[in-house]
Amino acid sequence: MGEKITLSVIKADVGGYVGHSDVHPALLHKAEERLKEAKANGLLIDFCRSKVGDDIALIMTHKHGVDSVDIHRFAWETFEKVTEVAKEYGQYAAGQDLLSDAFSGNVKGMGPGVAEMEIEERVSEPVLVFLADKTEPGAWNYALYKIFADPFNTAGLVIDPSMHGGFDFEVHDLFEKRKIIFSCPDEIYDLLVFIGAPSRFVIKHIFRRSDNEIGAVTSTQRLSLIAGKYVGKDDPVMVVRAQSGLPAVGEVLEPFSFPYTVAGWMRGSHHGPLMPVSLKEDTPSRFDGPPRVVCHGFQLKDGRLIGPRDMFRDPSFDKSRQMALEAADYMRRHGPFEPHRLPLEDMEYTTMPAIMEKVKSRFKVGVD
Repeated sequence: MGEKITLSVIKADVGGYVGHSDVHPALLHKAEERLKEAKANGLLIDFCRSKVGDDIALIMTHKHGVDSVDIHRFAWETFEKVTEVAKEYGQYAAGQDLLSDAFSGNVKGMGPGVAEMEIEERVSEPVLVFLADKTEPGAWNYALYKIFADPFNTAGLVIDPSMHGGFDFEVHDLFEKRKIIFSCPDEIYDLLVFIGAPSRFVIKHIFRRSDNEIGAVTSTQRLSLIAGKYVGKDDPVMVVRAQSGLPAVGEVLEPFSFPYTVAGWMRGSHHGPLMPVSLKEDTPSRFDGPPRVVCHGFQLKDGRLIGPRDMFRDPSFDKSRQMALEAADYMRRHGPFEPHRLPLEDMEYTTMPAIMEKVKSRFKVGVD
């Protein structure tokens, strides 16, 4: 057995430039400075400092395992230091994803999005890191189902003997704080009942059934459920391993050829298309959107992140981008009406409860 490597992706919005559209270079410089120090002192093997929209992502490899106090403390303190720069530069909503004044041993439940996996590297270890902006954790449900359960998307489910046995999907109920595992393809229909409601049920992990090898992990933090009010978008992350008994890189990317609808967009209160974009087009501005996703491709070798390669910088995704723009036009024409605006049950942490309280005495019992 070889030595295990942990890949940790921790992302947070600690200040927008301008509004919620981008990250100021000074903030990125501070994050990069901290990551270099951590690598130099041996905490990290390697790192990639990235971003999407107004979020900074710390992509890190190390040997401390999942949920390491040292790694999570480093990430938290890094975001605190970057927040100081954000305040110095008057950035919008500086530190909005830091929901506590003090680190408590783990950043989960404190605001930042976290996705981690501990693996034993294969001879060749392709890893795809997805970062989304202006959407919620459940945004990955559709893609993960297509990647790991749909043979029309993933040919390997049919023709690769090492994948033919299927995958286990660990699904989290974000409201009741519980989880369940569905074994696919046997329980595909049961799985779809739940993950088709992505605002509540979110795929957290996926494992190959034949040997329990991990294939994917996502972040499941919802800021509104943590804070008890709307404090910003959740902007999730996802890590997917590829090839050699797992879906091929092209099979992992294929679901994003269709800009499927997700919740989020303006004020986290609207549906819109999830648009795949290159790393240079990750700055949403139209109605603070539309929601978008970038993908970093790495070859992992001895913990070194060889990359990133910009996986969506490919003209074969141009049609998806055009479809997203057309869908955005269609949804925007609805204005404050559903289905563009989220349904009432998903508006619990906006101004809706306050308005209902204000006018409730004017409701009269009985209707004609």
